[in-house]
Amino acid sequence: MRRRLMALALALVLAFSLSGCWEDEAEPDDFWDGALPQEDETPAREPARISEFTLPYLTGQTLDPVTCIDGVQQTVGALLYEPLFYNPPAAEAETQLWLCLHAESSDYLTWVFSLRSDVTFSDGSPLTANDVLATYRRAAASERYGTRFAKVASMKARDTHTLVIMLTQANCFFPKLLDIPIVKSDTENDLVPLGTGPYVYTGGADGAALTVNERWWRGTALPLGRIALAAAKDNDTALSLFASRSVHFLCLDPTGTGARTVGGAVELHDVPTTTMQYLGFNLGRTPLGSAAVRRAMSGLIDREELVSSRLSGHGTAAQLPLLPQGSPPASQYEYTVSASDYAAALKEASVSDARPRSLTLLVNEESSFKRAVVESLCAQLSTAALTVTVRALPWEDYLAALQSGNFDLYLGEVRLTADGDASALLDADGALNYGGFVSEQLSARSDEFLRGENASAARYAEGFIAETPFAPLLFKSTAVLTPSGLIEGMTPTVSAPFYGFENWTFHLSDTES
Repeated sequence: MRRRLMALALALVLAFSLSGCWEDEAEPDDFWDGALPQEDETPAREPARISEFTLPYLTGQTLDPVTCIDGVQQTVGALLYEPLFYNPPAAEAETQLWLCLHAESSDYLTWVFSLRSDVTFSDGSPLTANDVLATYRRAAASERYGTRFAKVASMKARDTHTLVIMLTQANCFFPKLLDIPIVKSDTENDLVPLGTGPYVYTGGADGAALTVNERWWRGTALPLGRIALAAAKDNDTALSLFASRSVHFLCLDPTGTGARTVGGAVELHDVPTTTMQYLGFNLGRTPLGSAAVRRAMSGLIDREELVSSRLSGHGTAAQLPLLPQGSPPASQYEYTVSASDYAAALKEASVSDARPRSLTLLVNEESSFKRAVVESLCAQLSTAALTVTVRALPWEDYLAALQSGNFDLYLGEVRLTADGDASALLDADGALNYGGFVSEQLSARSDEFLRGENASAARYAEGFIAETPFAPLLFKSTAVLTPSGLIEGMTPTVSAPFYGFENWTFHLSDTES
């Protein structure tokens, strides 16, 4: 979704996060400074009046995609490094082969990846399975990508262009997890490791820049021969550079911390993510041990209101832990519950006007966005029989309360991997299963879903609704910001901000390409 915001103040955040940045709870704060700006309805595009497209980068900091700082380094790196697979925008096809020529698995436990033989790094050396293996081994040990390898038993290079990965659990979606940028082995400790991407990093009298990689294996014409780089000491400086139009592209979390006001004509592109907010239940507390009550609570919640009013539209309402960009659409399994049905479920669990009950909803107090969400949830879930109130705690206390089971309800946030695996929340020993939920049947259906068995999505959805171990609320969006009128044809994704870059059109003041 693209929004054109003309001559309006934007409160922009510094939670720059693309690729693997949301494994744990996020810490959002205000994005918009006051009311959400109205989209400009003027059909004409404002001239960009920019002569050279410029990106910010952090001086003296590595561009290695596994270890670099979240934010602008990842954005620059997206033009230097490429993965085996891309996950295209939701409207396009499924996982796209890129540096991988062929992926094969008969049982979804052992995967064989054949690499393209015509790919070289920017120094002319060929891409090999050992290069991919070295990146993956570092990624498996990293905070950014480690979760993706949680169910990997072994990885090895069979030959120069063949990589074999064995899993501990069958997963037909495993290639979706391999959109990890690859660097040449033994260059990872350089500030700018070698990559296979369309651009290379260069320095010189004209300053740092990205210039066309003449050895790029695709050989496709690119919209820009040179992309300037503007030095920034940190992400805050990068935001200031964007405000002054010294840089022209930012990727950020619109519900992140550190809001600042930026004026001018800006286009905002919402990009779907796998970051899920959900309502967690402590099954040891009355009446939350009742599946009927949990199911009724989930069916009563107005998720569209949460997204539109509490997140300023930066998200997608969701009642199931199925990614909104998946197929078939998760919305076909969703349901609603009336207030009378909710009251009946509570009464069946011995909560009524005659026997009222109070619950608290735990939230991290440092996040104003999350506080707004829980305040709405409390209002929606409270009745004469059941009162739900907010319990706000600092982050460390909030986490300690979850880990000790000292809560009734809580607002959680987790970044699911691109395969939609929610086992950390569902399995009895799941790292995020704070509420004590145990169901071998639902865990089995989750495994079936990952194996891609016939009707597995429907069976998983039906089983989830029947037990409702937690109540998904929404999937957040990230945002890409550019000066208005500068770029046409943008198709950014959460892990590939320049996806389809060959097809982008730039409107520069002295040239148009």
